Amino acid sequence: MTTAGPSQPPPSAAEASAQQPGRQGQHPAGGTVIEASGLASGYGSGTIWSGADFSVDAGEFLTVLGPNGAGKSTLLRMVLGLLAPAGGTLRVFGAPPERGNPSIGYVPQRRALDPDLSISAEDIVGLGVDGHRWGVRLSRRAGRERQQAVAEALAAVGAAGYARRAVGRLSGGEQQRLQLAQALVTHPRLLLLDEPLASLDLRSQQEVSQLVADLRAEQGFAVVLVTHDINPLLPVTDRVMYIAGGSVSVGTPDEVITSENLSRLYQAEVEVITDSRGRVFVVGLEAEAAHPHSPATVSGAQS
Repeated sequence: MTTAGPSQPPPSAAEASAQQPGRQGQHPAGGTVIEASGLASGYGSGTIWSGADFSVDAGEFLTVLGPNGAGKSTLLRMVLGLLAPAGGTLRVFGAPPERGNPSIGYVPQRRALDPDLSISAEDIVGLGVDGHRWGVRLSRRAGRERQQAVAEALAAVGAAGYARRAVGRLSGGEQQRLQLAQALVTHPRLLLLDEPLASLDLRSQQEVSQLVADLRAEQGFAVVLVTHDINPLLPVTDRVMYIAGGSVSVGTPDEVITSENLSRLYQAEVEVITDSRGRVFVVGLEAEAAHPHSPATVSGAQS
């Protein structure tokens, strides 16, 4: 399997941000975007999970599941270069993770915005061009170039109609589209999303899931998405990664989300039930019921 890393050393974040953004279109097919061998995550001397061997190919859609505190967001932080692995190796585009990598788009966990926030939708998206990239300052682009990049990103996510509206007055689903546009404004090869469906109603969850899948098909980037509920994503995901009990299991939904496999991960009796509509439910984790995203209280296999 070949890697998709560049043959020359990658440009710094400042150099990359100074380059003219490409127009929307597919990235070259093939190659490995993320490759992990014996990967472990943790903070200080503590290990959260270990022994993970997996890869994510160009254009693939990987959904990451598991209970709260299992280390799902920690995986994203390692790919972003914000946290060093606690063990094993991790390569992104064939090289060690690089903080501020312009080839990665990132949508962090959404926070409720002040209804009185007056900044416009297009200015929020513009921060993806000349703001900060998870701690790395980006240089400003020429006005016309910036405006074109922002307009393309807004149109891609179906948000052009409210480009001039104050973000505080937009719905949760509309705000999530803006975060997605901000992440895609530099045309990344890899899109990371941390709980993009949280606090959205069912209709908005389905719309955002399908939007991400459609954009992936159009532009060719790989997707790694962390979520608490697999059900809105079952029609669009290629594989799932389930993190629990300090271990990691990767495969298709039918391979990973099974009573036998989850019982092994949790080291407890777990039952996976599929209803007549194909929705997946995980039951038998009473110890998890104390937190708000328990598999016993929220529909779907939880993350």
